[in-house]
Amino acid sequence: MTIRKTLIASAGLAAFLTAPMVVAQSLEEIEVAAKAEGMLTTVALSHDWCGYGDVIAGFKAKYPEITINELNPDAGSADEIEAVKANKNNKGPQAPDVIDVGLAFGPSAKADGWTQPYQVSTWAEVPEVIKDASGHWYGDYYGVMSFLVNKDLVQNVPQDWADLLKPEYAGQVSLAGDPRASNQAILAVLAAGISTGAAPGEAAGQAGLKFFKKMNDAGNFVPVIGKVGTLAQGTTPIVIMWDYNALAARDTLVGNPPVEVVVPKSGVLAGVYVQAISAYAPQPNAAKLWMEYLYSDEGQLGWLKGYCHPARFNAMAASKKIPQDLLDNLPPAASYEAAYFPTLEEVDANKVAVTGGWDTVVGVNVK
Repeated sequence: MTIRKTLIASAGLAAFLTAPMVVAQSLEEIEVAAKAEGMLTTVALSHDWCGYGDVIAGFKAKYPEITINELNPDAGSADEIEAVKANKNNKGPQAPDVIDVGLAFGPSAKADGWTQPYQVSTWAEVPEVIKDASGHWYGDYYGVMSFLVNKDLVQNVPQDWADLLKPEYAGQVSLAGDPRASNQAILAVLAAGISTGAAPGEAAGQAGLKFFKKMNDAGNFVPVIGKVGTLAQGTTPIVIMWDYNALAARDTLVGNPPVEVVVPKSGVLAGVYVQAISAYAPQPNAAKLWMEYLYSDEGQLGWLKGYCHPARFNAMAASKKIPQDLLDNLPPAASYEAAYFPTLEEVDANKVAVTGGWDTVVGVNVK
């Protein structure tokens, strides 16, 4: 199902542009077929996440013939995979065409047969280290783990992970997802573990579990999935989430209540998410067209407006395709200098440790 049968040479963009190719489908043919399908089914795309609200609106404006059927916008990465599995024999509206999941979920979904390969036309500008060579999954954007803090209720804003264990934060700290299913929460545990000095991977995952056990035993951890609403209401005054979600929440709240977004001093973890097309997509051409839009200049800038660093960021910056006002709206570059990008193996090892050990080590149900 790939758009090209010859692999893009690793030499880079020049080789890509000059290499002979056998084209299975042109972009024009994909567009015609997608419009004939008339629908695209997405899952777990909250409009507040990474600027997706505007990205979805942009796709609709460009392709009004295609209806976007949005499933369970607050779901986690594991839920997305389960949605594909549960509907593999279902061509109805409950079957996702595309998924947007944490890095660790891409290779496992491919290995289990839940994805199909497709290489977008801007494939050469997606860094090699964050994409599957055959196009089963490819990085879309990244951010760093941060704290979103309600300043009306938290007088002393925590500046590092260790601060979250202090008595003054009793009943205030939450995760923005279930650590047994949400990639965001799973990697928050990894970040906490790294902040203790543990090596990234299984060791940091185990250390992160112990960290959250201490927080829970101290009465500081709130077993509620933290969101903008729970933060504003005071149920979860401190929410651990990706910086782009926290910055988007800050804009949404417009000072009511006043919030602060903190990139911790240690355990600064960068997280990459990936796109993939379901192997059982009812609308495979609409799925391909969606991918083409996401990895176009317009789609990439849409994510950047939502405070996410898109996969093609470096290439677009070098080509002067990023408006200065978008660059100025990002957090200071110094906040990202200590960011650690875990390897796929480290992400996988942490995922196994956290999802398998949360119930036994921390022993609290997050919902």
